[in-house]
Amino acid sequence: MNHAWPLTIRGTTATILALAFFIAAAQLGSVQLLAFGVLLLALVAVSLIALHIARRDVTLTRSSNPAVVAAGGQARVTVHVAVRTALPTTPGTWADAVPAGLAGRSDGRFPALGSGLRGGDRAIDLVYDLQARQRGVHWLGPLELTIRDPFGIARRSAEIGELTRVIVTPECVELPPLTAFAGATGGLLNATTTRVGQGADNLIARPYQPGDSMRRIHWPATAHNDALMVRQEEQESTPEATVVLDRATARWAAAAAERPGADPAFEAAVRACVSAANALVRDGYAVQVLDTDGTPLSEVLAGGEQSAVVTLVTRFAMLTTHGTAGLGTLARLWSGANTGPLVLVTSALGAEEVEALAPLPAHSMHPVLLATGVAGDALERAVATGWYAASIAPGTELRDAWLQVSQTDLIAAEVAAHGRAG
Repeated sequence: MNHAWPLTIRGTTATILALAFFIAAAQLGSVQLLAFGVLLLALVAVSLIALHIARRDVTLTRSSNPAVVAAGGQARVTVHVAVRTALPTTPGTWADAVPAGLAGRSDGRFPALGSGLRGGDRAIDLVYDLQARQRGVHWLGPLELTIRDPFGIARRSAEIGELTRVIVTPECVELPPLTAFAGATGGLLNATTTRVGQGADNLIARPYQPGDSMRRIHWPATAHNDALMVRQEEQESTPEATVVLDRATARWAAAAAERPGADPAFEAAVRACVSAANALVRDGYAVQVLDTDGTPLSEVLAGGEQSAVVTLVTRFAMLTTHGTAGLGTLARLWSGANTGPLVLVTSALGAEEVEALAPLPAHSMHPVLLATGVAGDALERAVATGWYAASIAPGTELRDAWLQVSQTDLIAAEVAAHGRAG
């Protein structure tokens, strides 16, 4: 219950006038002024009593559509309010509490409702729109409902309803393919098969065994041997890609470790991370999303499974900075391994970071480095060591940065096209 002043401007004015009449009546000895004062005070008292003795049962349900919204997106909130009362209600006001991470007008006039004696509750839907500003889990409510007596003298406010959760996920930007050539870095469009022999004519057939698929029967070999023969199993290479998000607490603003959405630079990094993972999954890669110390930030995302990206994006709604692993740790992790595309999203990039990351490009078919801050000629130094590097400072269009790390492949594609035309 809100303990604010229970009288409206009209009720406050009536009370002040009543006191003034009492004072004037005492000074002037006027019975009429005293009567007017008593009448005004009685009216105020009756209004307060009527407002509080009338029983009103108010129930509330709140829903958000969608319940999970990307940062920068919009959600429509519907608050269903049902009032059960013996007496008609007068118009009032309502205001739904909205946290700082969401923005929008969430108040308005509450209409008058008729008596419920003739059957059931009187209900109304209150609808308003919100814009998601900050990533994280936000709670709407409670709803503050203010009602007045029929004379507009007294008011009563109450906070009703449970809180409703709204999840704000990082924005997932649709990015173009990483390279100009379909599957040029090992995607499903370029998946290779390994067979014994150099072609279909050299496939080795073996005798049929229970459990073998009938579709794999090698009919020429079956006719030649007068027994069922099947083709040797094909071994398809699994195209893999890795996205690494630098979460070391010391490399970001202190607020990034406390709550999601507090550091614009870290938000730009999280957006780049999920967008890169989405682009690689769409292109057919099995994507690992890791921290710089090698800790998985999600399960492996299967190539082509966009639903897995949705799960990743939802999980990243509450992601904050964590740990102390340096970029040198990442270089040591990959010292004896190779991968397809490797996308590293990090914070400030200087000469020291470039030196620590210099060994990594040799272990990736397409190493991409995205930094939210760049010191001096650090990007040029990174490119010289083999990285496809770009800045994703807050305010930068991520799609433009992604095109920048692909521009070398675009040039190669044009050269190849001119060669075929010649």
